[in-house]
Amino acid sequence: MATDLHELLRSLRVWDPEVTDLPAFEPATAPAAPLPLFTEWFAAAVAAGQTEPHTMSLATSDESGLPDVRIVMLHGADAGGWSFASHAGSRKGRHLAGRPYAALGFYWPVLGRQVRVRGPVTAAPSEDAQGDLHARSTGALAAALTGRQSEVLPSLDDLARASQSAWERASREPQAPVPSWTLYRLRAEEVEFFQGDERRRHVRLRYRLKGEQDGEAWSRELLWP
Repeated sequence: MATDLHELLRSLRVWDPEVTDLPAFEPATAPAAPLPLFTEWFAAAVAAGQTEPHTMSLATSDESGLPDVRIVMLHGADAGGWSFASHAGSRKGRHLAGRPYAALGFYWPVLGRQVRVRGPVTAAPSEDAQGDLHARSTGALAAALTGRQSEVLPSLDDLARASQSAWERASREPQAPVPSWTLYRLRAEEVEFFQGDERRRHVRLRYRLKGEQDGEAWSRELLWP
């Protein structure tokens, strides 16, 4: 019997109290800049048992302005920006080369929280990218050595052979260089924090970076749900 998608969708419930804790969020007490609040919320998601809290949606656009989105991992967030990595020749890498601006989206359903970040993207120096890669797992290095990301794959057998070779090299040479591996840093110009509410009175706080003459000063404002 075929699945009725619409019936299935109607049966789902958002933020089931048995598995979701919707904490209070008082914007008036939020810090002056978004990074400390992001760090606090991220730590809370980890403590609450959120699965893979470091995964995020990355939205880019191609040369025609058409959007694309995929899930990637956060590699860090500091004064230099929110970091993620990929091959320069991947679809996202090509998009960022032509339009170096992106948006990130985090969703931690166990707490009913979202964080949205957007701003210009730059590539970190190659030595930073290689250092980031070699600090990760053997599997991460093997995947990077496999390469050819976003290219057409003739067959799964081709992938198996290339992956096996890459795993062997990664185990043999844990510092093997991957020239195409690129560490990207998104310098936030806007960051929004969303706290869900069971009565749908969601709290949204948006930070916006002021002009360069103001340094790293941020304005803050509430948004209607």
